[in-house]
Amino acid sequence: MKIDLTNTTSSKINAALMDARRASGSTAAGMVLTLVIVTDEGSAYDALKAANDASREHPSRILAVIRRAGRSPRARAETRLDAEVLVGTDAGSGETVILRMHGELVSHAQSVVLPLLLPDAPVVVWWPENAPKNPAQDPLGALAQRRITDAVTAESPVDQLAQRADSYTPGDTDLAWTRITGWRSMLAAALDQRPATITSAVVEGESYNPSVELLGLWLTTRLRVPVERVVTAGPGITAVRLRAKDGDITLDRPDGLLGTLAMPGAPDRMVALKRRDTAELIAEELRRLDPDDIYAAAVRTPVDRLREPSAAKAPAEPVAAAVAAPARVTAKVPVAEQPAADDVAAGGTGKAAGKKPAAGPAAKPATGKATEKKAATRKRSGS
Repeated sequence: MKIDLTNTTSSKINAALMDARRASGSTAAGMVLTLVIVTDEGSAYDALKAANDASREHPSRILAVIRRAGRSPRARAETRLDAEVLVGTDAGSGETVILRMHGELVSHAQSVVLPLLLPDAPVVVWWPENAPKNPAQDPLGALAQRRITDAVTAESPVDQLAQRADSYTPGDTDLAWTRITGWRSMLAAALDQRPATITSAVVEGESYNPSVELLGLWLTTRLRVPVERVVTAGPGITAVRLRAKDGDITLDRPDGLLGTLAMPGAPDRMVALKRRDTAELIAEELRRLDPDDIYAAAVRTPVDRLREPSAAKAPAEPVAAAVAAPARVTAKVPVAEQPAADDVAAGGTGKAAGKKPAAGPAAKPATGKATEKKAATRKRSGS
């Protein structure tokens, strides 16, 4: 069922929702949260489709806030609220209200959204694109217990991590972090299955991908070992190698579909590491509404702690030259202020995370024979 309301108010929208619910034969709401999507006309269709798909797992009231300030002075002077109310099969497993705000109402979107929130239910705000610098201080973000951004949509995705670190407030999260859940789970399970003392790690993935950087920062905070960042053609993350004295633990996914887990003394195993769509990512984030301390520890770690290959070891492919070092520097957080890996709640890497911390990234590059030996070792491993 679809109801169009032109030049309306929040109270009329609420009345339309009640009428639509009665017409469908259901007087109870039966929804667990309110999802507020702040978007524009260009991204509204994809965002609503993803939210409707996610609502089949989390029945919710979806409020899509579309700000249309107007291009001409006359259009900007006209204050008007238009709405579309969708109930039933058109709205997934909940209710959807599309709010188009014109004129000065654009600056007071929270006054329209507040009366439409489900009573006594959590509120989640999602910015598919153009997230504010500080989501928690945004008028709409202040209404929510959980705030979801996506660094991938920024003009400089890796630099966006610096803003997320500077403005982090408990309840913030980013879909770039959600995309690496499968990788973190597989690596933690591998170390639980075969405990080893990890001496260093290598993360391989495409250039300017915040998920690749976050995975490397997570390994840095959990294992406290040097982590090297290698640029490949992608798609996304292509491989992770954990160096140990008795052999490497390697998780390789060259095609974005299936991964191969290789451990010393065990046959290689195929694992499912398919790149997920936005609906699956949103559904995962809606499963937990408490602060994500593991994400906070990772995003607050400076990206420049990830080492890049030296000139002697850098791959010859042109893609390696696509990464400029200044674009990968994020917030400068002193090492002393970073949370200890043992203090971070769930999401650890098994027994290896509890080993004695390594000395961390070397202050000076290796020289002489040590450099030649390390280069020869890397060449044999194929990384």
